[in-house]
Amino acid sequence: MSSYPVPAFLAELLHARSPSGYETEAQAVFDRHVKPAADTYANDALGNRIATLNPHGDPVLMLAGHMDELGLIITYVNKDGFIYFDTIGGHDRTVISGRRVIIQTANGTVKGVTGKRAIHLMDEADRKKVPEIHEIWIDIGAHSKKSALERVAIGDVATYDHEFELIQGSIGAARAFDNKVGAYIVGETLIRLAAEKDRKKTLTAKVVAVATSQEEIGVRGATAAAYAVNPHIALAVDVGHATDHPDCDNRKYGETKLGGGPIICRGANINPKVWQKLVAAAKKLKIPYQFEADPRPTGTDARAIQVGRGGIATGLVSIPLRYMHTPSEVVDLEDVERCVKLFVEFAKGLQKGDYAHW
Repeated sequence: MSSYPVPAFLAELLHARSPSGYETEAQAVFDRHVKPAADTYANDALGNRIATLNPHGDPVLMLAGHMDELGLIITYVNKDGFIYFDTIGGHDRTVISGRRVIIQTANGTVKGVTGKRAIHLMDEADRKKVPEIHEIWIDIGAHSKKSALERVAIGDVATYDHEFELIQGSIGAARAFDNKVGAYIVGETLIRLAAEKDRKKTLTAKVVAVATSQEEIGVRGATAAAYAVNPHIALAVDVGHATDHPDCDNRKYGETKLGGGPIICRGANINPKVWQKLVAAAKKLKIPYQFEADPRPTGTDARAIQVGRGGIATGLVSIPLRYMHTPSEVVDLEDVERCVKLFVEFAKGLQKGDYAHW
């Protein structure tokens, strides 16, 4: 049994069920932990949570981590009460079947199981196929369409019933480290900055921590938040692929590892001065860090933020993660803690009028 101290804020976010467009449970956790530390606190029409510290500071620094996760949305119930669905976000169809799921309804949660035809009832050709989404269903033990629709509704969403747990030391498994760790990091950074006794001396910047919505379906929350916050500089934090496991070719995917520290991105999506400041902050703290290179706009909130309004000096830091977009993603929580420290140091290092133009 691991004794690694898991922050309550992070544990509650990992437990919260928040598919894109249905982020209510994660919003409530962020509200509870971050709002008391903020000077001002707001939500918006897309469900973002926007916490501000030092509102008259300069430059304006936006920290963005998305709080939404993958999910399933109910689209149809057949005459026998079996529930059909579509996917929210990018699922691997090979791992959907045979899972316990929790459906969020107006009257509370309903438990179910994702089902498909058993292997014994397939011929050799069928066994080699990956089932299409419409060939998988959710079984809630209903006996008719009427009885099923008394418990669930079209448009209700489901998540895998896989809870967070530590599996060894600081290494944990959860269904939605992507990207509850990011939402935690931006919120915890603001909390720690607010708690510093000499904050007025050490913090020049206005810091806006945003738990963004709907990243998994097109970085939608970040697009709106970047416009509203109008920052000079922004750091997005998400998960990145740890490539230290079997069947991952480093020649194609680079070399990053679990426990190796935050991954600092370089490429067209990244402002070079922001990148330099991140590296300098990591060196000052003497924490391990890693690099990834991306030649195009990344699949993260940084993609939208960088081109917000007249352009925003953007950086991207990722938490190494194995088995992305599966029900059991794996992260080393030490990397998460290192990233919080990195963001705190980065924020404190900004000087008035420094907008990272180049």
